[in-house]
Amino acid sequence: MNLPYKRVVVTGIGALTPIGNTVPEYWDGLANGVSGADFIKQFDISKFKTKFACELKGYSVEDHFERKEGRKLDRFSQLAVVAAAEAVKNAGLDSDTINKDRVGVIWASGIGGMITFIEEMTAFNKGDGTPRFNPFFIPKLILDIAAGHISMKYGFRGPNFATVSACASSTNALIDALMYIRCGKADAIVTGGSEAVITESGIGGFNAMKALSERNEDPKTASRPFDLNRDGFVLGEGAASVILEELEHAKKRGATILAELVGGGMSADAYHLTAPHPEGLGVINVMNNALEDANMKPEDIDYINVHGTSTPLGDVAELTAIQKVFGEHAYKLNISSTKSMTGHLLGGAGAIEAVASILAIMHETIPPTINHFTDDPAIDPRFNLTFHTAQKRKIRAALSNTFGFGGHNASVIFKKYED
Repeated sequence: MNLPYKRVVVTGIGALTPIGNTVPEYWDGLANGVSGADFIKQFDISKFKTKFACELKGYSVEDHFERKEGRKLDRFSQLAVVAAAEAVKNAGLDSDTINKDRVGVIWASGIGGMITFIEEMTAFNKGDGTPRFNPFFIPKLILDIAAGHISMKYGFRGPNFATVSACASSTNALIDALMYIRCGKADAIVTGGSEAVITESGIGGFNAMKALSERNEDPKTASRPFDLNRDGFVLGEGAASVILEELEHAKKRGATILAELVGGGMSADAYHLTAPHPEGLGVINVMNNALEDANMKPEDIDYINVHGTSTPLGDVAELTAIQKVFGEHAYKLNISSTKSMTGHLLGGAGAIEAVASILAIMHETIPPTINHFTDDPAIDPRFNLTFHTAQKRKIRAALSNTFGFGGHNASVIFKKYED
């Protein structure tokens, strides 16, 4: 990173997750190794191969929206607005003293309004063929609408759009926001991601791909990253938001700086529709790209929040790539998969894991990888995968990986802020 880019810092975070509906609750769940998995309550699961997921607990539309307003938003947009509201308040970005022409919203989702699509098509198919669709059908469905709702709520008139790259979507949103601020196109950007697809078609579709765990006898331990007997990921839902801000703008208004976003990397596997490259080539490239962008060396990283979905192929491929990028330093790192607790939020995964990485830096604590029972002989035992319990450690910098179907890879690096 040789150009005179502007520095970009984190001034606010928000989270609505299967293990906590606010940032403090989320961190409490992470630090204490809480599993968010349980039997699905949103629909009849009796005929499905997988009967569990990481659903939100205690979330109610009425707690956050007027009835008429809530009906205009798909669940993924509702969650986006709620998480963004916590982050905006946390950052103090709702002040009328801010130039809202230079505050943007870049929001991600991998799938978007699946619930709305199911409801509308189910109603249509039950009818006589007459098209009686809700006038809010399309506005509720489209992926960019969450960014639109957030901008309208606060009057933010800067760059506004959505990013889509499957499970890498919200990490790509963070990188886009980083670039816009670096280049002087915005003073601050509300970014993040949300997903809400714990539905019949969501579970059924991923079951058909054989992507989900089917450990119905013990849902709470079903997400088992790096365990010999891992059998697929656990679907999650929720949202997380990060307020990114140009350093001098944040300092001028007296904002509390939580961390610094120093780099981002992107790459493609160019290999397979859903499987990772067996030698981790795309993952090697994305981590190297992030390090180069941050002007950092591998030994500068203390913690990696891995993609770690609990799939047989993916977990090993990611560790293989880490070994190749970090060399002997790979065994001095702490590595953990917070998906063992939250499940996999698809397009929202990068955002909630970015928040986990920021919180790890702030609290000097590595969240654990839970649900480990049997070592996998294909995994080098020298890795510190932070099994079972959180570990205290000063973290200079944390790298967060996310990878999506289609071979999309994205990584971001957060650093402890120093003036």
